Amino acid sequence: MERAFEKKYSVKLAQIAAEHALHVAYAAPDYGEKLVDSVDLNRPGMQLMGYLKHFDASRLQVIGKSETTLMEDFDHERRLAGFEAVMSQRVPAVIVAHDQPVLPECLEMAKKYQVSVLTTDLDTSEFYAQLIGTLRRHLAPRETVHGVLVEVHGEGMLITGDSGIGKSETALELIKRGHRLIADDAVEILRTSRSTLEGRAPAIIKHFMELRGIGVINVPSVFGIGAVRSSCPIDMVIAMELWDSSKKYDRLGLDRESTEYLGVSVPLVTIPVHPGRNLAVILELAAMTNRQRKSGYNAAEELAQRVDSLVDAGEDY
Repeated sequence: MERAFEKKYSVKLAQIAAEHALHVAYAAPDYGEKLVDSVDLNRPGMQLMGYLKHFDASRLQVIGKSETTLMEDFDHERRLAGFEAVMSQRVPAVIVAHDQPVLPECLEMAKKYQVSVLTTDLDTSEFYAQLIGTLRRHLAPRETVHGVLVEVHGEGMLITGDSGIGKSETALELIKRGHRLIADDAVEILRTSRSTLEGRAPAIIKHFMELRGIGVINVPSVFGIGAVRSSCPIDMVIAMELWDSSKKYDRLGLDRESTEYLGVSVPLVTIPVHPGRNLAVILELAAMTNRQRKSGYNAAEELAQRVDSLVDAGEDY
């Protein structure tokens, strides 16, 4: 059975063109509905020479100064053959970068095989990097979870827990303290690389919060546009649960728990909830502690080392 994060996603070619302000040199009949479903790109130098072994026709083809100069060195018939070798594979589109001219033979073969041709004046390497980032965002594996996502002291914090435990109320207090909301109630998680998760709100509920007894509020209209973000990395997960007096909770922080989303491991902190606990302050401390640990410092380990040193010296503590 196919797992959720193995599902293939796609993005319209026209949307990519709009996001990168690409110029349309030739729009194929299917330009408006053409889908791109590969995050990888290709610079078809070898293919323009006729070498098609291992060629992946699902990739966008980016032609830069090197490829254009190569083809300009050939005669008309050789250029036609080179562009036909690429276009006949029915690639999603060809993008000519670095403000290079679109050669007439390129347009001729594009029209013959109905492959759209786009252009940009950006340097090829710069455009290549930007386009990969765009494709990773649009085509990333994803899943939607119940929770709240906030940015606290620069750390993306996914707050989970049973309905009614106080996730939104805690997030509201964090917003009042100057932190930012990304998503309330439903969080869409995207795996943007093998080790990176990004969270955002489903479009229909973006920037809205639901508070029992109050109803739905629009966060930027109440607290200002600085109180929200469209997306952020997920650096840690806070699991809120009702205080259980029979359960032993970690008091030092030596044992690091983790959880997993889309195959990526994320630090997990379990926060017991009971009246009198200032959850917003606790979550602020959790965010700062997570930042310290990422930089190599762990207060619990330092304390343990001090105790061990006293014990080894035969001193009391």
